[in-house]
Amino acid sequence: MYSIASQKKGELPGVEEERTARLYRISQRRNHILTDRLFAKLMVMQWLGGIVIAVWISPMAWNGSGILPLWHVWAAICLGGAISAAPVLLAWRQPGRVVTRHVIAVSQVLTSALLIHLTGGRFETHFHIFGSLTFLAFYRDWRVLVTATLVVVADHVVRGILWPQSIFGVVDVSQWRWLEHVGWVMIEDVFLMISIQQNLTETLEVAKRRSRLESINAQIESQVIERTAELTEAHKQLLMTSRQAGMAEVATNVLHNVGNVLNSVNVSAETVAGKIRHFRIASLKNVARLLREHQHHLPDFLTHDARGRELPDYLVRLAETLAEPQKAILEEVKYLQNNIEHIKQIVSMQQNHARVAGVLETLEVAEIIEDAISISRVGLMHHGVSLVREFETVPPVVLDRHKVMPILVNLLSNAKHALAELTGEKQLKVRVSMDGGDTVQIKIIDNGAGIAPENLTRIFQHGFTTKKDGHGFGLHSGALAAREMGGKLMAESGGVGRGAVFTLELPLSHPNQTI
Repeated sequence: MYSIASQKKGELPGVEEERTARLYRISQRRNHILTDRLFAKLMVMQWLGGIVIAVWISPMAWNGSGILPLWHVWAAICLGGAISAAPVLLAWRQPGRVVTRHVIAVSQVLTSALLIHLTGGRFETHFHIFGSLTFLAFYRDWRVLVTATLVVVADHVVRGILWPQSIFGVVDVSQWRWLEHVGWVMIEDVFLMISIQQNLTETLEVAKRRSRLESINAQIESQVIERTAELTEAHKQLLMTSRQAGMAEVATNVLHNVGNVLNSVNVSAETVAGKIRHFRIASLKNVARLLREHQHHLPDFLTHDARGRELPDYLVRLAETLAEPQKAILEEVKYLQNNIEHIKQIVSMQQNHARVAGVLETLEVAEIIEDAISISRVGLMHHGVSLVREFETVPPVVLDRHKVMPILVNLLSNAKHALAELTGEKQLKVRVSMDGGDTVQIKIIDNGAGIAPENLTRIFQHGFTTKKDGHGFGLHSGALAAREMGGKLMAESGGVGRGAVFTLELPLSHPNQTI
């Protein structure tokens, strides 16, 4: 009837069934411990109350019985103390145990019997038994009621036969009088057991709900852990992709600049080749042939032959004719050398950046900016951009050159594209200043296409771009790299057609710098 385990097994599957059973046991044990402590206090109060009854009420209740009042007092002190001692000790040392609550049930009913005796079997005192059973029902254990009821029956039978005045308050009583009292106790037991059953059912339902909630919480926590791991991995991948995108931006600009220089080299080479093709080599060959033919009588040929007499003047004119293209060729060769040296510098700079990636250096801000400008110089010149430097004197900064360079190159490249369609003056300012005592600001200011207000909050998002051939990595990776270095990347614009200002803030000391 009260087998909760059998109910749970039929209703709950697997892990949830075990969790419900555990929660149910925890709830029951907590209730048993609290009820044990309640009865420990109640026993002490009843013992003291019994002594008071023995002193004030027992002499009147047993008046004329021939029993000395002092015996009632000693019975209340000694017998009441003995009855109360065991449950108090068990409730203190072994709360929640099965034996504890059954000992408490026996002692509580015996206390009721003692109080009935001290009041001379008064009918009103019998209600203490009903109160005791009600309190014992707090255990939500029908077995405790059975134990208490058996003690009540035994007490009524034994005292009803051997000492009816002690329990019924009269000397002569029907031998079946005890059945009436036991009957009322049994009726109360029925109602109490129904109440216990309902209480147990409610406790089980609460355990089921808690079990489901814990199961849902466990699933949510598991999903949160999984999603957190996925987000962490995605963040790592995003950082890697963004960093690679930044490196690709630098490489793209390097290749673009090298390509522009190679175009100039190709033009110079074609110019040199054209001038060489137009050299008057055939005339020199004719002169050489004449000299070879008359090598044995060369003086006579140069003085008497008409062709020989014209030969010195011809050579002078030929030398003057060849000197002009030679000068042009030398200038083109010098230009070629400069362009080749420029290519070497660009490639060398990129190699240096790749080699020292992740290494913190103490650098002058102007130096790193000039490197970025050098990489972007040809593209800026090709678009006719006027570059203005506004450098204040700032302290050196500790930074990772490899992280800063892609940001600056990308900002310069974006400014170049923003100025590409401008018909008027194309001006690009690079401004360096201090913002407070420990932060350097690098501003890239252009008077180009500008940024729409609705895009100012989106340009740093991954994949967002307003360029037809853009990838949306540059500004996003730049913002992430700036944050990694303890700084930040910001954008301002008055709107479309009103230019833009990108500000890179860098701390003087890197957050990961060790002292």
